[in-house]
Amino acid sequence: MSLLNDLTGAPPGMPPHALLPRLAAIGAVLAGTTCGFAYAGGWFSPGALTPARVIDRFEQVNGPHPGFRRNHAKGLCVEGRFTASGAGAVLSKAGLLAAGRVTPVAGRVALAGGQPYAADAEATVRSLALRFTLPDGEEWRTGMNNIPVFPVRTPEAFYEQLLAAKPDPATGKPDPARLKAFFAAHPESAKAAALIKARTVTAGFADSTYWSLNAFRLVAADGRDTPVRFALVPERAPSPEPAAQAARQDTNFLFDDLAAALRQGALRWHLVATIGRPGDPTADATQPWPADRESADLGTLALTGSTPEAAGNCRDVNFDPLVLPAGIAPSDDPLLSARSAAYSQSFTRRAGEDKTPSAVAGTPPNGAAL
Repeated sequence: MSLLNDLTGAPPGMPPHALLPRLAAIGAVLAGTTCGFAYAGGWFSPGALTPARVIDRFEQVNGPHPGFRRNHAKGLCVEGRFTASGAGAVLSKAGLLAAGRVTPVAGRVALAGGQPYAADAEATVRSLALRFTLPDGEEWRTGMNNIPVFPVRTPEAFYEQLLAAKPDPATGKPDPARLKAFFAAHPESAKAAALIKARTVTAGFADSTYWSLNAFRLVAADGRDTPVRFALVPERAPSPEPAAQAARQDTNFLFDDLAAALRQGALRWHLVATIGRPGDPTADATQPWPADRESADLGTLALTGSTPEAAGNCRDVNFDPLVLPAGIAPSDDPLLSARSAAYSQSFTRRAGEDKTPSAVAGTPPNGAAL
């Protein structure tokens, strides 16, 4: 029982039945961190795992919701601009990092999970996806999340995790036996889940830090290659979620609060690149890099407004993490190709489906319960 005791923070000797509530809480962390990806076709054996199979599993776990993303289904469009500081110009030839360059940005804030009308909850992972549009036609698309590490290392593990964390209809919580088996088979996920569970959950989207989770490479004009992990760090001082907020009856309070804040003025984040050293893992998103790593403030993201999802805006954008400008390149992390392929599969499916209004824009169709 030592792994379960370490993971749940329970004292040694606690009987198995007493660990179940703590294990269920860890299961909720896993269920809330389904940060959409999955592709392994051709990596393992033909047909072993494909984008279609993983998206099928999202639908198996969350039910059918035509017209919506299969993960991060509930969202709100945002817009703004990015102003480069110039600190990234030494590391990368990307034009958007040149000193003083202002780049228009369109994006989407969302909650992890495939339930488009689920009520906002503190444990649900928050995401910020962005599309930087450069004058020469290049783009940078990125999706970041408010967790410091990813709960799995490989596409196969993610596929297993989705089923292990599926809530039991009778209890509304994951099956403890399935979770125990999953963590026993993937000890790196047990460690990552503990780090995710220990993070401070802030009051909302506006004061959350968002991490890229995967490593990338900045490529300089002279060809020099630097491994980095990105983060968006808010200028607004982070504050823990107040107890009163957890009891709010407004099922969209996180989105409503962000929209209200943007009506008062721009919200700003600093795009920070943490610079890896030799030996830092670039192919394992479950492992954090040491806290003493050097970082560079690449510039300031200012979000200036929000818009409900509709035809032609962020609803119809695929925030593929492999859409990169010259000067930013993928690392050897297998999850990058996994995410890219799964996003494409999800986009293709919903593109051919009838659309229904977003929960954030108003009342769900047919009076469905929020």
